[in-house]
Amino acid sequence: MKTALVVDDSRVVRMVARRLLERQTFAVREAQNGQEALAACYDGMPDMILLDWNMPVMNGLEFLKSLRATPGGSEPKVIFCTTMNDLDHISQALSLGADEYIMKPFDADILNEKLEAVGLIEVTPQ
Repeated sequence: MKTALVVDDSRVVRMVARRLLERQTFAVREAQNGQEALAACYDGMPDMILLDWNMPVMNGLEFLKSLRATPGGSEPKVIFCTTMNDLDHISQALSLGADEYIMKPFDADILNEKLEAVGLIEVTPQ
């Protein structure tokens, strides 16, 4: 079973993301900020990380830099999930190692499209 880590300071966003990812048969863990997420990665590197940008303690960019410098930290597919949609933010996230980028609010179709784009699921036409 594939594993996912949802990193967001919003409990509601974590809950929605968890439900959508579990429908795709991911085992899901959650973290409220980048520091908690890094600790979770040390316990076991997930297959993918859905990552918020703006969080207390350690933001998404700081987490991503630390993750990619960690042994095994180049393996998880990282999808930034944020309200910050300008080209500078997107470019910065991708240049630091994010694999994809989605805007809040998102739905199952958008998330599934990104999961397929990074090679974690196959979406079958209906």
